Parts: sequence; structure tokens; C-alpha cells
Amino acid sequence: MEKENRRRIEEEKQNDTKVVTDSRSALFTLIILSSTLLAVMFSETMLLPAIPEIMRDFNIPYSTSAWIFSAYLIVAAVMTPIAGKLSDIYGSKKVLLTLLVLYVVGVVAGGFSNNITFLLASRVIQGLGMAAVPVAFSILRYSFPPEKLAMPVAVFSSAASGGSVVGLLVGASIIQNFGWHATFFAIAPLASIVTFVIARFVHSSDKPHQLETSEKNASSNRRAIRGRGSIRGRGSIRGRGSMIDIRGAIALSAAITSFLIALTFIENSDSFAENSTQIAGISFAASAASLTIFVFLEKRAEEPLINLRLLRHRVLLPSYIMMIVTGTTIFLVYPTIVQLVRSPQPVGFGGNAVDAAHIQLPFMVVFLVFSAATAYIISKLGKVKPTVFGGAISIAGAIGLLMFHSTGFLVSANLTIIAIGLALTTTTTWNLIVSSAPKEFMGISTGIGALLLSIGMAIGPALAGTYMQTFHTSIKGIAGSFPSPESYNMVFLTAAVLSAVSLACSLVLNRRLLKQEEKVAQ
Repeated sequence: MEKENRRRIEEEKQNDTKVVTDSRSALFTLIILSSTLLAVMFSETMLLPAIPEIMRDFNIPYSTSAWIFSAYLIVAAVMTPIAGKLSDIYGSKKVLLTLLVLYVVGVVAGGFSNNITFLLASRVIQGLGMAAVPVAFSILRYSFPPEKLAMPVAVFSSAASGGSVVGLLVGASIIQNFGWHATFFAIAPLASIVTFVIARFVHSSDKPHQLETSEKNASSNRRAIRGRGSIRGRGSIRGRGSMIDIRGAIALSAAITSFLIALTFIENSDSFAENSTQIAGISFAASAASLTIFVFLEKRAEEPLINLRLLRHRVLLPSYIMMIVTGTTIFLVYPTIVQLVRSPQPVGFGGNAVDAAHIQLPFMVVFLVFSAATAYIISKLGKVKPTVFGGAISIAGAIGLLMFHSTGFLVSANLTIIAIGLALTTTTTWNLIVSSAPKEFMGISTGIGALLLSIGMAIGPALAGTYMQTFHTSIKGIAGSFPSPESYNMVFLTAAVLSAVSLACSLVLNRRLLKQEEKVAQ
């Protein structure tokens, strides 16, 4: 009896030691993966003030310079679901390292760019870096238990805001003192170090999935996906022998690319050809046709790129809608503030780039703080209620911007309010997507979320540009035209409407989960 007690005590000590070791390893993994997102967003924010210098050095118009970000965004949007699928098949760590190596190559190439073609090519390669986001989420999912997942998701999400804050603070100084090429050289060493540390020290417990078409797996998948549709065993993953749905990937790429090209033509219709409206219409039609073909192919594919039945998930569908709406809202308001500050009086504040940065800085700082604090808020309010409060606060901030944007202080104050709401909604929505997705579809589920966020990021600036193009005015004694007060009113009103849509989705989601809990209790 005494020997058995001693053996039991030894086993408990070993288990406690293992738990502490696993916990430290998970926290280390979180720090490194968060550094990856911080580095990517740091690089992107630093590049924003460099656009005028790039236009001057390469002698290009604004319509061409817009593709410095559009090319990056298109590749990121297309690659996110593909990267998620690859991580489900080959393992998250291998796919993450591959994407980061390519990102480092793109960053270094960008530093040596001597013409716009070479720069755009480097930006295409850098776009692969954003596709690492859903892959990193997959690693976090396997590194933390479900009940502790909110904290790492909040920290990881806040890393994007942290990178933006740092980039906003130091980017202009680097460009002014060392030139815009230095923005790439500044980030390359950090990205290389992060990649090496991940390769050497980060261990992912996920393995290539080997799903069988047995009735057992089919019933397991049916339990995982609730609602109108269930994921059946028809499109199974066969481990390392699995193949990517090439036809589906091409159709999805065509749909997203055509859609974003159409938005780009709408946003820059004054700079593009006179028939830019017709070109945008053709691009939208091509996008719709490609999307139809994609759905047709995916329904018949043995191993679809995106399992369409995920879109019927009772938790994931509202979460996906909130993701695209939130992405649109953030990038609808953010670039508009720059235009408001830099436009001459009386239609703007007549400020410079530094003034714009000072007014926007509270938004990024508050977004960072509340993204990090969301894990604690989730632990107190639950998985969904923070999105309800986030939607309501975002509406208040957007209405505040609509009614009070005559001074820099008022704009900063209302940006602070809307940042609180958007941070709560974004971080909580990511937590819902990561924690609710079936493990066998973890990569592709987060890939869909990142894809929709990228599309929202593209819609926001295009919509703001459309308003500013439609409602503009001229100032006596100053050449050119500028956005009129009506354009800003339309932007902020649209932000309020989008926030209301997000609030509605969160209320629906909250009601669904309450009903689900009641059924379980019965």
C-alpha cells in the first residue's frame, strides 16, 4: 500500500511538471507567432507614408501607386484559404515556414527595387506573408486547450495593432532620414530571426490529417457541424497523398482578383481610363461568373478547397459575416481621416502627415489595448457578449464621427470610441472562429475568416473613394477638387450602418448559443 501511494505521488508530480512545461512551451509559441504578425503589420504601416516618395522616384501616377497595396492584398486574399487547406493536409509548421521564407525573400527584393515593375513583383511575394495568419491560428489551436484559447487569440490579434502603432511612430522617421528602401531593410532582419526561431523552437502538435470515409467519421463530422448542413465524408483528406483542388483554386483566384480589380477601378476612376466604369462592370461580371463556377466545382470535388457546408455552421456563418463587416468598417474610416486632416480648409484641417498620424494614433493605441484585454472580458462575459457590446460601441463612435468631426480633438475622441468597439468585435470574432471550427477543418476555417477580412479591407477604401469622388468640391485659389463635407458624412453614416449589421449578427449568434445551451441542459 505504501509503495502504491509513493508511486501515485510521483506520477502526480510528473504530471504537474509536464503541465507547467507544456504551458511554458505554449506561451513561448504564442510570443513567437505574435511576433510574426507584428512584423508583417509593422512593415505595412511603415510603407504607407512612403507612397509620395515612391511616386516621385519612379515617376508614376497615383493610379499606378495604388497597386503597391492592391497587388499585395489580392495575393493575400487568394492565398489565405489555400494556405489553410495546405496546413490541414501537410501540417501547420511546414506551411508557415514556407510562407515566411517567401515573405523574407519578397521583403529583401523590395529593398532593392529600382523600378515599379520590380517593386510590384516583390509585393506579390510579400502578399504570401499575410496568408500565414490562418496557419498561425491553427498552431495556436493545437497549443492551448479550448477553455484557455481566448487569451492567445486576443494577444495574437493585438499584435497586428502593436505592429501598426510601432510602424506609425517610426515609419515616417525612417523614410525621412534613410529613404523608403530602408523600410524593407528595417524589417528583413526581424522577419528572418522570427522565421529561424519558429523553425528551431516552435513545435506544432497538429499532423497531416488522415480522414477515412467510414461511417464513424461521417457521423463524427455530422456532430461537428450543426444547423441545416453537415460535413459528410465525401470530401475526405487522405493524409500526405491528398491533392489540392487546383480547379477550385483557379476559380476562386479569378473571382477574388476580378472583384478587387473592379473595386480598384471604382476607387481610382478619375485617374484611370474614361471607360473605367465599364471595365469595373466587366470585372464584377467576371467575378460573379468565376464565383458561380467555383461553387459548382466545389460541390462536385472529392476534396474541395473550401467545404461549403462550413458556411452553414450555426456559429461560423454569423462570425464570417461580422469579420467582413468589421474589416470594411476599419478600412472605410481609417483612410478617410487622413484625407480629412490633409485637405485644405475649410473642407479639411489643412494639416500634414504628422498631424494625421497624431490624430489617428489614439485609434491604434486603444485598439491595441482592448484587443489584448478582450481575453479577460471574454472570461467574464462569455464568448459572444463582447461582440454585442462591441457592435453597440462602434455604432456610438460612428454616429459621434458623423455629428462631431470639426476639430482634430473631436475626431480623435470619436475614433477612440469606435476603436474600442471594433477591437472587441474583431478579437472576439476570431476567438469564435478558432474555437468553433471542427479540428479537421481548422486551417480552412480560419483561412475563410482571413479571406473575408481581406475582402473587407479592400471594400472599405474603395467605398470611401467612391463617396469622395461622387461628393467633391473646389476651393477658390487652390487647384484641384477635394472631398466635400457630404462625402465624410456618407462615410461615417455607412460605418454606423455596418456596425449595426455586426450588432445584429452578434445578437443572432447570442440567441443561438443560448438555445444550444438550453438543449444541452435538458
